[in-house]
Amino acid sequence: MRHLPHTLRLAAASLLLLTACAGAQQSPPAPTDTAPATATDPAGNAGALWQQIKQANADQSCDNSSQCHTIGIGAKACGGPENYLAWSSKNNDGAKLKSLVELHSAARRADDKRQHMMSTCSVVSDPGATCRAGVCVLNARNPANPGGPNLQ
Repeated sequence: MRHLPHTLRLAAASLLLLTACAGAQQSPPAPTDTAPATATDPAGNAGALWQQIKQANADQSCDNSSQCHTIGIGAKACGGPENYLAWSSKNNDGAKLKSLVELHSAARRADDKRQHMMSTCSVVSDPGATCRAGVCVLNARNPANPGGPNLQ
């Protein structure tokens, strides 16, 4: 039976260690459509709050870009939002949306703390929003800032 050369064993051990470390440092995924939807969640369930945010932001209609705004959503482990969301002030003052986003961010921070999550601490730039075809949308990611938002 042949034994692996010392360098090959060292390389395999290094690869396993890097894989384990990379998995432990990943930021939690952004909330998805499959998150459980419940009524107002005083305990701060991020999934339920995300569903409420989507409902509060369902009307994104606009007449011009001055009615389009962005709001930071989620929370990175070392500060700042995970992504941005476009919203319209045409038929909505945004008060409920802002309140839900604050609760959601607090729930995400609590999740990160509880799970001892770490982050790269990269800054996600606000892309701004514009009115396109009567709907508020985020501006395209700036090629000079590839670390910008990665929205679904």
